[in-house]
Amino acid sequence: MTPHLDDLRHITRRHFYGQCGIGLGKIALASLLTGSGLSARSYGVSESSSNPLAPKPTHFAPKAKRIIYLFMAGAPSQLDLFDYKPALEKHDGQPIPAEIVRGQRYAFIRRDAKLLAPRFKFSRHGQSGAELSEIIPALAEVVDELSILKAVHTDQFNHAPGQLFMNTGSSLPGRPSMGSWVSYGIGSESQNLPAFVVLPSGGNSGGVANWSSGFLPTTFAGVPLRSKGDPILNVSSPPGIDQALQRDTIDLVSQLNRQRLADVRDPEIATRIAAYEMAYRLQTSAPELMNLAGETKETLDMYGAEPGKASFANNCLLARRLVERGVRFVNVFHEAWDHHSDVEGGLRTQCGLTDKPCAALIKDLKQRGLLDDTLVVWGGEFGRTPMVESNAALGRKLGRDHHPQAFTMWLAGAGVKRGVTVGQTDELGFHTVEDAVHVHDLQATILHLLGLDHKQLTYKFQGRDFRLTDVSGNLIEKILV
Repeated sequence: MTPHLDDLRHITRRHFYGQCGIGLGKIALASLLTGSGLSARSYGVSESSSNPLAPKPTHFAPKAKRIIYLFMAGAPSQLDLFDYKPALEKHDGQPIPAEIVRGQRYAFIRRDAKLLAPRFKFSRHGQSGAELSEIIPALAEVVDELSILKAVHTDQFNHAPGQLFMNTGSSLPGRPSMGSWVSYGIGSESQNLPAFVVLPSGGNSGGVANWSSGFLPTTFAGVPLRSKGDPILNVSSPPGIDQALQRDTIDLVSQLNRQRLADVRDPEIATRIAAYEMAYRLQTSAPELMNLAGETKETLDMYGAEPGKASFANNCLLARRLVERGVRFVNVFHEAWDHHSDVEGGLRTQCGLTDKPCAALIKDLKQRGLLDDTLVVWGGEFGRTPMVESNAALGRKLGRDHHPQAFTMWLAGAGVKRGVTVGQTDELGFHTVEDAVHVHDLQATILHLLGLDHKQLTYKFQGRDFRLTDVSGNLIEKILV
């Protein structure tokens, strides 16, 4: 019997999903049922369905299992930390030659701004003989673990677009972040913590878009953990609610949700059940993770960490604790590197907060045997100009402007050569002249070390296959083991 047209108009989408025995509803539901206690068989769905965050096979054998990305928001001055230029000292206070800056643009300064000499002394360290500023003595102790890239360049010269470009491969919000691509591509090794965790010390210009899942499913988004109070808002039970009562409550809600799921077959209900289960596990795993009191005094002193205090040092130690527990990608965001004025004073402050913890993280990972399969990445969204920024109207003097043409980053750990420096800039540190590295090259290399081909890791959205590196990206072969 053929139904009347008016009856067909009242058939809802949920009704269609529920009644279509081999249709889209059950296919979608199969992809959402996870290892949180749900039974695929009980809903008539194939048991081949899997947790979207379960470990996945890589394109080829990986060198790294996990990433710790130390992102220095605001852009540290490479010329005062890593890229020593004697010519800047020789020509300090003189206008930069016009042929060097022809066709260039800047955020604040004029093209004919005067050159500014390095604010600190440089010396060589380690067997590699890498030149480092006196302001980063702790990093000098582990310099032979580093692969230093001195000729990185980007397409962006303002903070928000630059940070988004570095973290998502696009200067516009809405694209998946690198951590999201990684967790989408290879899943997680942890059952009790998110695959992608963000540890911020201060804000950043790009905002939450720096760790967004973009058009990927939200399960792949970064989860920020707070350094003080509840690591995740409302993760603690209210007063008077003990663990047994909490478990009974979740079981009851889950039972009701499952009954509803059986009736209407709405995949979002399965997502809600899984979210409740992860939240319950986080009530135990997150506070235990954040409690640094169990660390030895020697470890705390090495990082300069203080239990209960919000700091970059604490976040570096937490990053080690996270990767120990199977978290795949940890983003440590640290702001306040935007030194348009008093670059010397600004660097003293920020290096005082970050130098010791960064070096401690490398030492700690190495002594625990984690550095062999953990990749550590350090850097900002761009660099700083060889020319000085001074503007009395804005109260600025002896600073440096944004510089996308050339800046320095470093990597350490799994799959990269130790004690090498790759890339070179011109005598004033303005342009790259040897082994230039584009942001997409860096992203392609990071994915490669995880066993992922950046050209194959794609997601179809609005009729197009997207990837982290857009249509660019070459491996940085000279740093690969």
